[in-house]
Amino acid sequence: MSTIHPSAMIHPRAVLGQNNEIGPHVIIEEQVTIGNDNRILQGAYIARGTTLGDHNQIHMHAVVGHEPQDVAYHGETSFTQIGSHNVIREFVTIHRGTKEGSVTVIGDHNFFMAYAHIAHNCNVGSHVILVNNASLTGYCEVEDSAFLSGFVGLHQFTKIGRFAMISALSAVNKDVPPYMMCGGRPAVVQGLNVVGLRRGGFTPEERDEIKRAYKVLYRSHLNVSQALEALERDFHSPAVARLSAFVKSSERGIASAQGEEEETLLSRKSSC
Repeated sequence: MSTIHPSAMIHPRAVLGQNNEIGPHVIIEEQVTIGNDNRILQGAYIARGTTLGDHNQIHMHAVVGHEPQDVAYHGETSFTQIGSHNVIREFVTIHRGTKEGSVTVIGDHNFFMAYAHIAHNCNVGSHVILVNNASLTGYCEVEDSAFLSGFVGLHQFTKIGRFAMISALSAVNKDVPPYMMCGGRPAVVQGLNVVGLRRGGFTPEERDEIKRAYKVLYRSHLNVSQALEALERDFHSPAVARLSAFVKSSERGIASAQGEEEETLLSRKSSC
């Protein structure tokens, strides 16, 4: 049975599971579905169209699923889908999709620190950390186990690969491939996220192959097309295959390397 503070305002058409804790002055709108064993603390706001899984923590004055900050939005029906075991700290804002029927999607086991922002139509994987004031603009994608430090800003449609790490105060306007350490204004790749790979359980052999693949991509003076050919020809591990697939699918182009000439590793158009 759920514990609901008398001052909480829950719409009659909201659906709540079992063993939820709903604190003072929480607002839950209609068309919200909440699973089991969630803690929603005082002043949090859960807007219409939100689906929340199990064992999440939503802290004070967080806003989840509210209307997108998009001048093109005119009341279309859209959604926010959040998995389980997420920690959403104070004053975090997560906005629903902007186009009719579209969705902002967040996976499981994420940790979003105070004042982080996830805009409309973003897709965030699992085990992602957003440090205070990290901000995702519309249509960004952040893959599993990525780490965005404080005050990081992403351009619209930017993708961050799995196990990538972005340093504080960075402005990211190109896609950041998996496993990379990236930072600056604009952000450039500065090396591998060695600590993240080790903590993520990659074996020494896997880490060594990722390191060699990084050198092909960023230190061999090959353009993107040539580097992809080399990766697909000379490497066969799943980790490098994911790196290659990410680079191949990039539409904005991948972030250049620190100290590299821009024509070497920017957009696909300049690499051909």
